[in-house]
Amino acid sequence: MKEIIAKNLKRFRVTSGCSQDVIASLLGIGRSAYSNYELGEREMPLNHLEKVADFFGCELSAMFNEQATEEDLIICAFRINDISQEDAEQIAQFKGLVKNYLKMQKLLNK
Repeated sequence: MKEIIAKNLKRFRVTSGCSQDVIASLLGIGRSAYSNYELGEREMPLNHLEKVADFFGCELSAMFNEQATEEDLIICAFRINDISQEDAEQIAQFKGLVKNYLKMQKLLNK
């Protein structure tokens, strides 16, 4: 499972156009610690996975999905590189709101 999460962390980060430094800052950890998660050398704690999933704009389950694609993400129209931790947290909150809104729309349209 670590390998699937690692692959998705890297794929989603690259697709989002941000550096490992941005994600590490969001999580309040060093870049080398984040790199270990992306390489599959360490297991990422659930609270970090939740925060990263919100930042990428995907369901937490996408992080565990071997078939996850870029279509699982809410993509920004801009590159999110060299941003502050506060900005990264606000992006994650916004994407979380959008993600929840889209879920509600699906439920209402059933």
